[in-house]
Amino acid sequence: MEAKIGVFICYCGGNISDYVDCEKVREAVSKEPGVVVAKTFMFTCSDAAQEEMIADIRQKGLNAIVIASCSPKLHLETFRNMARRAGLNPYTYVQVNIREQCSWAHTHHKEAATRKAIRLVRAGIAKARLSVPLEPIKVKTTPAVLVVGAGVAGMKAALALADMGLEVHVVEREKAAGGWVKEWARVFPSGRPGEELINTLLKGFEERKNIHLYLETEVVEKRGSVGQFQVRLKGPQREQEVEVGAIVVATGFSPYVPKEGEFGYGASGVLTLQEFHALLKRGIEGRFVYAGREIKNVAFIYCVGSREKEERTFCSRYCCTAAVYLGLLLAETYPEVKQFHFYRDMRTYGKYEIFYHNCLEKGAIFLRFEPPDVPKVEVAGERFFIRVKDRLTGGEEVEVPADLVVLVTGMGLGPNENLVNVLKLPVGKDGFFNEVHPKLRPVETVIDGLFIAGACQGPKNIAESVTSGLAAAAKTGALLLQKELRLEPLVAHVLKERCTGCGECVAACPYEALSLKEEDGKHIASLNPALCKGEGACVPVCPEEAIEIWGYGHEQIRSMIQGLCKEEL
Repeated sequence: MEAKIGVFICYCGGNISDYVDCEKVREAVSKEPGVVVAKTFMFTCSDAAQEEMIADIRQKGLNAIVIASCSPKLHLETFRNMARRAGLNPYTYVQVNIREQCSWAHTHHKEAATRKAIRLVRAGIAKARLSVPLEPIKVKTTPAVLVVGAGVAGMKAALALADMGLEVHVVEREKAAGGWVKEWARVFPSGRPGEELINTLLKGFEERKNIHLYLETEVVEKRGSVGQFQVRLKGPQREQEVEVGAIVVATGFSPYVPKEGEFGYGASGVLTLQEFHALLKRGIEGRFVYAGREIKNVAFIYCVGSREKEERTFCSRYCCTAAVYLGLLLAETYPEVKQFHFYRDMRTYGKYEIFYHNCLEKGAIFLRFEPPDVPKVEVAGERFFIRVKDRLTGGEEVEVPADLVVLVTGMGLGPNENLVNVLKLPVGKDGFFNEVHPKLRPVETVIDGLFIAGACQGPKNIAESVTSGLAAAAKTGALLLQKELRLEPLVAHVLKERCTGCGECVAACPYEALSLKEEDGKHIASLNPALCKGEGACVPVCPEEAIEIWGYGHEQIRSMIQGLCKEEL
């Protein structure tokens, strides 16, 4: 079929046109073979521009369009929907990024930026010329969800999913649900005991017949793809398999464990934040006692295991708030106990800053240090002496006696190697599970149907973990309540006549979407399109060019390269 292509170039309100001569680009590409119409717009994403493009598609009988504007991450769906409204197959639309990849990258050389933009649009036209209409891949969904982890994020997600009418299987590898929260004395901002909070959630589990809780159980195998996962669970007595349409991972965090001798850790009376929580929970009314001796002075040392130069370079966010909140509980329960807070930067962000001010009003003393001058803890029998250069007093060296030292430890991801391998979870440089985009897709992963929630994706307090769990539930519900999914068709496909069954593509695929099967007496590669992400690792390793990606075929790529390299007339 003869190509009839429309090219539409965006000024982006000056973001592009200030550094690229858009009219010169339009004039140059209007002469390319197959181009029927070439126009510029102040904003191609505006309603007026979209209506004009729809009119051109219909009136001129266009069978492909190229839009040269910003990143496809921003307006891919905008323009696909516009193409659908015009009666054009959305996969014959090609987006060319001349903002981030051109105008913003070359703000001081307009002539060169314009030349580059012309080449980029020519490549887009070459791709559009060979584009073929595609249809989404349809997948039936199982109305059930697996939630891995029964902390507050997982439990709240499970309750929300159950209320949507979905069957929910909650897996917890510990002997009891609740994670760290059940161990805590009182939690902010409600002031309720952590155990009480967890019991309320467990009561919600009991009231819903479509929630199934598996304790001391782990995920040992996963098969299938989004909408139709088969997951094998291993418990203390038996193994079983559940069929689910999606998986929510909410495995929580593991607190940093200080090294022996780090800030005195290992000595009796040097506790982590979690251990201090437990001490307050079981405290003796009227007297603050540890290891049989009465405590009169408590020293909190912040940023232990966080904001380091090599490992754990990130801020754990929740620790400052947790420490000052525990300081408030200490002041309210044992007002005679003096407390000293050695901090680097106080990050009780947002509404939690009130805890910091309340702690000050209760008589807590705050001393600020700055690396490399971190607090030094000297052990003297059953007492401790903390020396530090206090930045609030101009760097004056201060020595503080203490009966108890609390190391305000940060968060990390627990040992989850087996789960990572089974579910193919994406892990970031900080060790936490990675979402697709922190703002646009905060609970989704690169694997369709696999969501993350809570502190397993980064340090969070309880309120943030709950919010994250509910967000994952909302995304999961939106996915499964459709009953039929429509997945991206831009996946790999095998050219059977060329395939020799060498298996190179199978080994290269990170999503296990490819396998070898026997057909007509020979082994050839076979694809599960619901597992394929279309990222193309299989394409370059094939010695016979027997596999390619729909929308990015071998001929399309070659023609794009030729379009980029085409000399000016």
